[in-house]
Amino acid sequence: MNLKKSLIIIIVILLIDQISKIYIKTSFILGEAHEVSSWFKILFIENEGAAWGTKLSDILPISESVGKLILTIFRIFAVFGIGYWLWDIIKKQSPRTLILAVSLIFAGAVGNIIDSVFYGIIFDHSNGQVATLFANEPYGSLFHGKVVDMLYFPMVDTTWPDWVPSLGGKRFRFFEPVFNIADTAISTGVGILIVFNKKAFPKKEEADNQNS
Repeated sequence: MNLKKSLIIIIVILLIDQISKIYIKTSFILGEAHEVSSWFKILFIENEGAAWGTKLSDILPISESVGKLILTIFRIFAVFGIGYWLWDIIKKQSPRTLILAVSLIFAGAVGNIIDSVFYGIIFDHSNGQVATLFANEPYGSLFHGKVVDMLYFPMVDTTWPDWVPSLGGKRFRFFEPVFNIADTAISTGVGILIVFNKKAFPKKEEADNQNS
């Protein structure tokens, strides 16, 4: 896979990711849900932290604002690192599987970085109202934006039987995370690296055969 094809993948993912986020942000109130089917919902939430909503301030004795800034700066350095890795493997004509996976991961990382860096200064808040793009009174500042999530797949939503010890009568949902297109791209890229590890990282002889 060459640089042009990699860039096309990245640009398409970024466009879909940002268009979907801007649409949700300017059409939904925070917490609002739209049921597409019994197992798929559009649910607007905002993630201020890392994966699963974890905040550095929950782990370290720092304020939420400082924790958010540290996390955003870390993400930026990570994006530069992934970008260099992508450029290097394209230059070395590495296997298509590896370039595809890293392209997906890079696109997803950039997609969420855009939220973290810029959304705080271009949107107002979504609490009890639909946000405005390029608002006069934005909800945050540079590097303090919140990542927009909206894809929710509660494939199982039920309650535990009463006879189950300690869990009986409690609600049970399978696959509760709410995520976005960027997260999907990252997860897909990582999944490709895991499932097709031998194709992505072949031995020298195999790599020579793939590139010949």
